[in-house]
This record gives sequence, structure tokens and C-alpha cells, in this order.
Amino acid sequence: MSEHILVVENDPKTADLLRLYLERERYAVQVEVDGQAGIDAAFATEPDLIVLDIMLPVIDGIDVCRAVRERSEVPIIMVTARGTEADTLLGLSSGADDYITKPFRPRELVARVQAVLRRTAARGSEGDPLLRIDNLEVDTRAHEARLDGAPIALTPREFRLLETLARSPGRAFSRHQLMQEAFGYEYDGLDRTIDAHIANLRRKVEPDPANFRYIQTVYGVGYRATGGPDGSA
Repeated sequence: MSEHILVVENDPKTADLLRLYLERERYAVQVEVDGQAGIDAAFATEPDLIVLDIMLPVIDGIDVCRAVRERSEVPIIMVTARGTEADTLLGLSSGADDYITKPFRPRELVARVQAVLRRTAARGSEGDPLLRIDNLEVDTRAHEARLDGAPIALTPREFRLLETLARSPGRAFSRHQLMQEAFGYEYDGLDRTIDAHIANLRRKVEPDPANFRYIQTVYGVGYRATGGPDGSA
């Protein structure tokens, strides 16, 4: 069965071009032209991936992304005409898996779609679904983290970071490596993105903010999860 791509784009020429190139790659493509229609379609049809423009009528792309993320882990590629670091950070922090700046070549966007879908499939087929660091559990099948058996409310991005760290306990990840392995982005100097998500994650999983037990800072490098199932380094 062809993978279903939802394109939310209100510019007819861009939408037609994306449909053409994606359908050439044998994807089933659905196009919606405003943010509310995009949200409705995302929940009704459960696409395999969403290509989402930021500048949309009715509801803008940032709010669409946030609304979808409240209920779904569907991969989202954000399309923006604004390429500043602040705009990029806003798009990523709202829950997008990747971003691309207009004007772009349709083949480049198709390549991004293919890469994100490959990463999503790879995450779903990785090893043991239950990862443990001492009394912190990461259940990749249920997409849930638990501390002392109690569920922790994590955002999708926080969960991906925790999962990436927990799969390689004791390994020191640079911010670059975390960005690529957790989210698949090409590193673009956005250290603040990782630091902000790590800070939010620690507030939820660390019982003592003065003594980090699960996610340690490796000075001059980045971050690591403590080394084993008993929490040892």
C-alpha cells in the first residue's frame, strides 16, 4: 500500500507541484488549503507524514503542528518562507520532525520525505521495546516513560531524546549527535534547541535538581544517560 502524505499548503502552484513530485514516487497525496482543514484531515485519515506550511489561513502552521502533536506522533515536515534561527526554533519546538525553507526544489522536499519516513520505520523496528535506567523505564512500544512505575507526561520530542539516550547508556552524545539521532536534523548550530529540551526533560524525570541521576552533562561534549540498568555511570 502507498504511504499517505498529507500536504497542507494554500498556494495552489506549490501544492500542485508537491502533489506531482510525490505522486511520481508513488505516494498517495491529499492536499488541504487551510489549517483547520489540515487538522481535521490529520485526525480523520491518519496520514503517514504531513508536509505543513507555516503561513496558512484560518489556523497557522505552528498551531496546526501543536494541535496534531497533542494526539499523534505522525512525522511532520514544516515548510517556511522565513529562514531565521528564531523561526526555525519555533517550528521545531512546536513538534516538527524536519523543516525546509522556501524557495526549495521539489526533489529536495521529496528526499526529506523519504528520509523522515525511513527514520520513522527504523525507530519502530529497533531492538528491545523496554529500556531501563535504574527505576526509570522507557517503553518504546507504548511510547511511555515511567518513574517508579508511574507514567511521566513527556512531549514527543522529550520522549525521543530520552529514548536516544537510554538506548546507549554511558555514551556521551554531542548536541550535534543528539539532534541527528533523535530528530534526524542536519545540525545547524541550534544548541539551544537541545539544551531547552534537556532542561524540560530533567524537570520531569530528575527527583533532585541539584544532583542529576539519569541525564548527566558531559562538559565540553554534551549529555549522556547513566550507564546501566542500576543507574551506574
